[in-house]
Amino acid sequence: MTAGRRQFIAGLLATGLVPKPTWAEVGSPSYLSAAARPDGSYVLCGIDDDLNVTFQLPLPARGHAAAAHPTRPEAVAFARRPGTFAVVIDCTTGAQRATLTAPAGWHFYGHGTFSQDGTLLYTTENHYDEGRGLIGVWDVAAGYTRVAEWSSGGVGPHDIKRLPGSDTLVIANGGIDTHPDSGRTKLNIPTMQPNLTYVADGAITESVELPSHMHKNSIRHLAVAADGRVAFGMQWQGDGPVETLAGHHRVGQEVVLLTASSDRMRDMQGYVGSIAVSNDSRTIAITSPRGGIVQFYDPESTRITGSCSLPDVCGIAANGTGFTLTSGAGELAHLKSADVLSSMSTTMRWDNHLIVITEG
Repeated sequence: MTAGRRQFIAGLLATGLVPKPTWAEVGSPSYLSAAARPDGSYVLCGIDDDLNVTFQLPLPARGHAAAAHPTRPEAVAFARRPGTFAVVIDCTTGAQRATLTAPAGWHFYGHGTFSQDGTLLYTTENHYDEGRGLIGVWDVAAGYTRVAEWSSGGVGPHDIKRLPGSDTLVIANGGIDTHPDSGRTKLNIPTMQPNLTYVADGAITESVELPSHMHKNSIRHLAVAADGRVAFGMQWQGDGPVETLAGHHRVGQEVVLLTASSDRMRDMQGYVGSIAVSNDSRTIAITSPRGGIVQFYDPESTRITGSCSLPDVCGIAANGTGFTLTSGAGELAHLKSADVLSSMSTTMRWDNHLIVITEG
């Protein structure tokens, strides 16, 4: 959308002559992604089903992930860990509606999610002097005013999602303690204890851990299937080979780990950058920008079913028939299984995550 178009819509809104805007007003994007432009500036972009970039809105620094409001064209772009800010952007006008600042002694982890009705925003945070993971709760109607802090149930909460049809949150507590004075240095690898924690109305309802010999496998990224299955991707902090880098879980059940040969594990170089579940819930896909590879798993058999190479691939999200990918090398692509259906080269350096826009 051009600046003139955004200004025109903003003027009509001010006079009350048009209905409340929807995501259709900004080109009906299906996804959000942070990116770096060739000149080194940072932007938040909308991407549609045909891989067209529908808008580019400036960010003050490098972004990581974003959260799309469920009922209006508004997005929250989060700084990369250990950032202390997030920016709320009106995607119709390009205006910054609010800036979220972490309280003194806290930092964000780059992820957040809205409540089902869009009235609250939840953010993953670290109280770094105490090494405690927290969920910040922000009142959207009050201009994104901070109204509460909840325990995340562990250390280093990274990703956060909402279970379908509810406001129950699932949190990937990566187990890694960090401090802004040390940049991105990991401070507690020998004692880290990652977990998945579920929270409803501020109360922890369930928490599950990996087997003890995998305690250095940091649970980082999440994807939630329509049936409530939570898929998770991990990043290995140990020495030597790793047995698995992904798994899934259902409330009230045991963790299920996904398996592949040692050669396939080596291809991932110990690092899952993002994860997605297909719309039919039959495939879990994980990406590794370090390995330049996407791997596909059957959640029922737990076995790998295929892979696809793409340099610096990281962002991934489900689409109607398979998955959509982004890469730091500028590629956008649609995949079905391991087959590339369509692709587009851009001048953007796409950041880690591709966020699905789900309208209420």
